Amino acid sequence: MTTLTMFRRELSSYFSSPVAYIVILAFLGVTHWLFFRTFFLISQSSLRPFFALLPWIFLFLAPALTMRAWAEEKKLGTLEVLMTFPVRERDAVLAKFLAAFAFLAITLCLTLSLPLTVLIVGSPDPGPIWGGYLGACLMGGAYLAIGLFASSLTENQIVAFILAIVLCFALLVIGEDVVLFSMPAALVPACSWLGLGAHFESIGRGVVDSRDILYYLTVTGFFLFLNQLALESRKWR
Repeated sequence: MTTLTMFRRELSSYFSSPVAYIVILAFLGVTHWLFFRTFFLISQSSLRPFFALLPWIFLFLAPALTMRAWAEEKKLGTLEVLMTFPVRERDAVLAKFLAAFAFLAITLCLTLSLPLTVLIVGSPDPGPIWGGYLGACLMGGAYLAIGLFASSLTENQIVAFILAIVLCFALLVIGEDVVLFSMPAALVPACSWLGLGAHFESIGRGVVDSRDILYYLTVTGFFLFLNQLALESRKWR
C-alpha cells in the first residue's frame, strides 16, 4: 500500500461522512458572519479581521479533523491490520497528514468569496492577502500535525480532541504579550519564537520571512516525527 493510495483512501473517508460537510458549512458560516459583521462598519478594504480569526478557529477545526485519525483505528483494531501491509509508519503518518491538509486547503479555498468581495468594494494591497493565505496553510499544517500526534496517543476521540486543543492553545498563547510579560526575561526570546500566532501575524502583514516559514515547517515536522514514534512504540508493547 503506497503513500498515495493511503492518501486517497484517507481523503475520500473525509467526504464519505456528512460530518465533513457539516464542518465545512460551520467553518464558512462562522468566518463569513464574523467577517461581514464588522466589514461594512470599519470601512476598510482589508482581510486582516478574517485572518485574525483563523488562529482561534483552527484551534477547534484542526482537532476536529484529526481526532479520529488514529484514535478510531485503535478503537476498531484496524491499526494492527494497517501495519501488516508493506508500509512504513512514516508513510502512514504522511498520508494521513496530507489528507487532512488537503481537506483544510479545500475549506480555505471556499473562503475566496471574501477577498473577491474586498476587491470589488475597494483596492486592497494584494501582499497581505496572499501572505495571509500562505500563513493560514502553514499554520494549519502545524495544527494538524499536533492533532495527529494527540490522536496517536489514545483510542478515545474526545480525549484526542481535547488534548489537541490544549497543545495547540499552549503553543498559540505562549508567544502572546500578556504571557511574555509574566515570564523571566531569560525565557522571553524562546517563548516568543515558539508562539504560533506571532509568526502568523508576521506573514499576514505580507512580510514573508523565511524564518517564519522555517518555524512552521519545524513544528509540523517535529509533531509528525512524534506521531511516527508513537506508532513505532506499539511494536514494543
